[in-house]
Amino acid sequence: MNLKIVVLAKQVPDTRNVGKDAMTAEGTVNRAALPAIFNPEDLNALEQALRLKEQNPGSTVGLLTMGPPRAGEIIRQGLYRGADTGWLLTDRLFAGADTLATSYALATAIRKIGDVDIVIGGRQAIDGDTAQVGPQVAQKLGLNQVTYAEEILKVEDGKATIRRHIDGGVETVVAPLPVVITVNGSAAPCRPCNAKLVMKYKYATCPMEREEGDPRANLYEQRPYLTLNQWSVADVDGDANQCGLAGSPTKVKTVKNISFQAKESKTLTASDSDIEGMIKDLLAEKIIG
Repeated sequence: MNLKIVVLAKQVPDTRNVGKDAMTAEGTVNRAALPAIFNPEDLNALEQALRLKEQNPGSTVGLLTMGPPRAGEIIRQGLYRGADTGWLLTDRLFAGADTLATSYALATAIRKIGDVDIVIGGRQAIDGDTAQVGPQVAQKLGLNQVTYAEEILKVEDGKATIRRHIDGGVETVVAPLPVVITVNGSAAPCRPCNAKLVMKYKYATCPMEREEGDPRANLYEQRPYLTLNQWSVADVDGDANQCGLAGSPTKVKTVKNISFQAKESKTLTASDSDIEGMIKDLLAEKIIG
């Protein structure tokens, strides 16, 4: 079965060690102050897409991402691993988007791509941890959705069989295509970059990434595949009032690292007297009993 697969991928600021410069005065993440990485769970989603491509000869995988011109690196990382193409949504009107505006932009782009069988993305991005974008995209497109996926077992007869990781265990579900799937970080890790593909696509760029008088101008004319797709709000027929800050009701006031510290601690041994004393204390405090 020939599948048209779109992977939702995001270049995120590495928020694992947030400093005082992590937020702007407007209450948005200060991306310029933080190193940019490929969102971890989106890499798990990319691996599932590439496996489907291998299982279904003739299928294609494309990465869809939104961000500034430097986010073209996400598309290149996908191409290095075996993806076929990519689309970068980049426009000042997209800036500052919350989950509602982000899902709107992605949904309009997917409509423009057209005839998509499977949309796959990570469960959530580490700069928000909301797990809302995938389901919102599905809702806006009117598509079936399966969340918390660990493995896409097979696609046949117009249906995808998916194993999900849920509280208390796992379950296997079958969903008709087209479908939106979000993938957990517990899914298989993404394969490494392929050396031949790195050599093929290392100069692939979006037009906005190039500087005037680029010495590789002739190379881009000779090899059209090195020019990545770049779309603005107008290119996807989007409504500017539903994009970026204009379309974002969510306002983040601050981001903090919180460290929990115990006010009191007690060291116990394995002796019967210590264990008996601990049980008496727990009973007295009505923690157990």
